[in-house]
Amino acid sequence: MTENKVDVVIIGAGQAGLAVAYFLKRANINFVLLDQQQNAGGAWQHTWDSLNLFSPATYSSLPGWVFPKTSGPYPTKSEVVNYLRAYEQRYEFPVQRPVKVERVEQTASGLRVISDTALWEAKAVVSCTGNWSTPYIPNYQGLPEYTGRQVHSAHYSNPDEFIDKKVLIVGGGNSGAQILAEVSKVATTTWVTQREPTFLSDDVDGRILFDIATQKYQAKQEGRVLEAPPSLGDIVMIDTVKEARSRNVLKSRRPFIKFDKSGVFWNTEDYESFDAAIWCTGFRPTLDHLQSLNVIEENGTIQVNETRSVLEPRLWLVGYGEWTGFGSATLIGVQRYARSTANEISQALNA
Repeated sequence: MTENKVDVVIIGAGQAGLAVAYFLKRANINFVLLDQQQNAGGAWQHTWDSLNLFSPATYSSLPGWVFPKTSGPYPTKSEVVNYLRAYEQRYEFPVQRPVKVERVEQTASGLRVISDTALWEAKAVVSCTGNWSTPYIPNYQGLPEYTGRQVHSAHYSNPDEFIDKKVLIVGGGNSGAQILAEVSKVATTTWVTQREPTFLSDDVDGRILFDIATQKYQAKQEGRVLEAPPSLGDIVMIDTVKEARSRNVLKSRRPFIKFDKSGVFWNTEDYESFDAAIWCTGFRPTLDHLQSLNVIEENGTIQVNETRSVLEPRLWLVGYGEWTGFGSATLIGVQRYARSTANEISQALNA
């Protein structure tokens, strides 16, 4: 097994990993990026075909390089992937792929990062593996017996396979609304949400959501709590969702109670069959590689002070969402946390 020594290992070369790499390079810190993907572009390579950013290009940039001009008002999936690939090349980051990190171990002098073919002795590790590779599906009674087609939003590409089908779409967030909007054009759909969906005003996009995240960040830094802050999880009214509204599609039902082999029971007497179920039920942090450090909480997260692990201070976590920083799972929002992480690592290495 090949052995390597480096100051910092970044695990994951998506948007969060690239942002951290940018600031580490500026600080002249020796690091390596380990990425499980075959190609550059992060999780964006695997999103559904029609997915666009909520923000215009100028609000969708990683540190140091403004997102290039786009074909429409909001960058498309392919434009984001191309930007991430060009960004990686522009700054000549030391990326190794495909590398699947199996575990991270504690040593007397730091942390050891182990893959199936190599290991890296590091003074610090930054985990940027995100959530996309750990899709979550609720454990409904009878689900193992259901014989219809099932797909999570992580693996959904387009509505073609659902033409003329009867489709159950489960999940009340942006992915549920957007997938409902396009599948409902070719199939009979039923949208299931835990509560009545909350739709943002038509003029709200990622710029306003970033401003909200910034307000939350500033309030936390000042020890304040915003009174009734707007939710970052409410549904953004992009053009496809507006079009679905015009067709009166944006109606949801509360959850069913169980599955059988052909459909669901809404209650003990009300049964309905479905050809397929699309799960838009979110993700869990991808942290299996950190199990051996014994830092993962029962809720699947890690206790952090900003982005630094409390129980293992040589470990930082960037880009996983609210628990690692407001807006940290967005292109522009990850910048402040990548910068602060690099600053903390620099101070730790020089201590």
